Amino acid sequence: MTSILKKFPLNRKQWALMKVLISVSVIIIVILGGLFLDEGRIVTNLTNRNSPPSIDNLFGTDWLGRDMFTRTVMGLTLSIGVGLIGAIGSAFIALILGMAAATMGRTADRIISWLIDLFLSVPHLVTLILIAFTLGGGFKGIVIGLTLTHWPTLARLIRAEVMQIRSADFVQVSQRMGKPRWWIAVHHILPHIVPQFLIGFMLLFPHVILHEAAVTFIGLGLSPHEPAIGIILSESMKYLSSGMWWLAFFPGLCLLMIVRMFDSIGDNLRLLTDPNGNRD
Repeated sequence: MTSILKKFPLNRKQWALMKVLISVSVIIIVILGGLFLDEGRIVTNLTNRNSPPSIDNLFGTDWLGRDMFTRTVMGLTLSIGVGLIGAIGSAFIALILGMAAATMGRTADRIISWLIDLFLSVPHLVTLILIAFTLGGGFKGIVIGLTLTHWPTLARLIRAEVMQIRSADFVQVSQRMGKPRWWIAVHHILPHIVPQFLIGFMLLFPHVILHEAAVTFIGLGLSPHEPAIGIILSESMKYLSSGMWWLAFFPGLCLLMIVRMFDSIGDNLRLLTDPNGNRD
């Protein structure tokens, strides 16, 4: 294997592509595992409770005898699903407002810029908790909260990118030809910001997942009956003093690994889409 790598060395972009493919493959495996794992392993089994990690139970069992490996994989799948919905909604809000600020005139730009500054002045987690609490928590509350709180930074980046594209020669020619703003936005501006939009979305995703887990951890997120990672970590806090370390260690470690994979995908996609990237 080493001789093959020496014979066919990979440049930076090829390494980045390989990392993206590996991360995506692992995430797909986790999602499929969460969908197809036997739910019978998370039913109450008091004869096998509080068991440490073993071959039969890789992550051990909890105080009700439920297999922690199955609960963790299902929890990751649920967190990814909730994070995906929230990130998609937030990213499209950022896209719409960012393009509107840069193309709809000075008044719209001032209003949207003020709104961005307003949301950025308060930490995401605080605003998310307030929205989730106001909406009564649960799936609806956490999804709406995630959607409404994570768009400002991406909106500012899209606005700056659109402002730069707007001064390009082909856009100026279309304006002189009398093309309406919406036509220019759809045919000239939007295709150029799609790569930045996708990268911004992938970099937004890890924050959404972590904030969902944090709000669920304090009881304002998903229902306690769901096998979410935040709920698993919250429940495990009661048993750490009893030496049941595996209840929090493995779910927390897996959550951090998934978040890091999404972060890696975003960073490597940025390298792959950079026309001036180093190919050495």
